[in-house]
Amino acid sequence: MKFIAEIDIMPHKELLDPQGKTVLNNLDHLDLSGVTDVRIGRHVTMALEAGSEAEAKKTVETACQKLLANLIVETFHFELHKA
Repeated sequence: MKFIAEIDIMPHKELLDPQGKTVLNNLDHLDLSGVTDVRIGRHVTMALEAGSEAEAKKTVETACQKLLANLIVETFHFELHKA
């Protein structure tokens, strides 16, 4: 079976996000007000084949934990869809 995983990787909420702070501080220069926080992360789309949805979830989870996310400073969340 073919699957598509949509993975979001974000810095931990407790950590400073310098990119997000820079964007937040510069929104005023664009006359955009009312924004109280900006967090910047990464979005990864992964296409994979697996025998079952459970197997696909395990593959994505392992890829995130061992390669895609730095678990010391980042969290991840993913959604899995049949392709």
